[in-house]
Amino acid sequence: MNTDLRVLSAPEWDSWLSCVELAFGGVPISPETREMYAALSEPRRALGHWDGAECVGTAGAHSFRLTVPGGAPVPAAGISMVSVASTHRRQGLLTSMMRRQLDDVRSWGEPLAVLMASEPGIYGRFGYGAASAETKLRIDTSQVRLALPPGTDGVRVRRSSPGEALGACEAVYARLAPLRPGTPVRQPGWERVPVNDPESARDGGSPLQCVLAERDGEVTGYVTFHLRPAWEGAVPRGTVAVRDLAALDPASYAALWRFLFGIDLTSVVECGNRPVDDAVLRLVSDVRRCEVRVRDGLYVRLVELGAALGARAYRAPVDVVMEVEDTFCPWNAGRWRLTADAKGAAICRRTDDEPELALSVNELGAAYLGGVSLTTLAAAGMVRELREGALAGASLAFSSDTQPWCPHGF
Repeated sequence: MNTDLRVLSAPEWDSWLSCVELAFGGVPISPETREMYAALSEPRRALGHWDGAECVGTAGAHSFRLTVPGGAPVPAAGISMVSVASTHRRQGLLTSMMRRQLDDVRSWGEPLAVLMASEPGIYGRFGYGAASAETKLRIDTSQVRLALPPGTDGVRVRRSSPGEALGACEAVYARLAPLRPGTPVRQPGWERVPVNDPESARDGGSPLQCVLAERDGEVTGYVTFHLRPAWEGAVPRGTVAVRDLAALDPASYAALWRFLFGIDLTSVVECGNRPVDDAVLRLVSDVRRCEVRVRDGLYVRLVELGAALGARAYRAPVDVVMEVEDTFCPWNAGRWRLTADAKGAAICRRTDDEPELALSVNELGAAYLGGVSLTTLAAAGMVRELREGALAGASLAFSSDTQPWCPHGF
């Protein structure tokens, strides 16, 4: 390897992003999206490998606050724009960027790093664990009915432009963010991401549309979507492609889904990213006609293990000693005692006591948001119980009533 790894300078940003663009297929990023990324970028938190004047490797780290079990917003590095030029594969560029990046994240005092992987097999060797999942739905609205909760008829739905509704939608998002682990608390500028609407990303659909749910003049929910008209002979077969949907109460939530099901000239509602415990799966009359597909979502890396485990709340009291393996960030390796009281408040400290569970930092990352059971990981041979009963107690403590979910990429 004969390249120079360094922190990005602002004038290098265009070349750096062009490396990302080429690594992900070479399809040009739309001018609108490129401008948005430029505004959101943090060059001092980005790394680039340079071969002379050519950028051949990239790795960025956004400044995030991530909701964890208990509702606290924990500082986290949102890892993004990771790429290596195809001409420079298998030369150690990715490993060197991951090494430098995690060292930097630690120096910034951020106990977590999170990412959404383009390929799931890449990041395990750097200590990341798949901590959440997301669901893709394709609902045949010509055959599926909705069971509506009381109060649905009292919710008004009205159209608005995405830009005009942005403030109201962000207010709803801000109220919901503490309720679901894995949700980024929106930082300044990131409100643009849900309404970024380049024509190239519409898949033949309409410009982004927005409908608000209201009760007593207060916005209680919203949905953004594209319409893709289609006909099968003389029969309309249009699709409603949902971009984002959120609501503060069951009636508002159901009212938005009823609106989507009733749009003229359509017979399908598609959702590309919904939580795996989305309530719509309980409202539909026939879940088999919803084509539910589940895939991996957010990956979590504990950068400072003690601080990370002490920052979240726990579902039940726990006192457990863990022997943790972490070859990539060896400062995390060794024995840790995690103690949480009945209110969920926790402390995680070094100890010399005998271990009761043995696992790697990958499994702790997977279990961190409460969506992956330590018991399940043990059944897969990834967690070892060294004291009888320790696994059940720890697994319960780590769990969450609400499944973790990240509503948008970064």
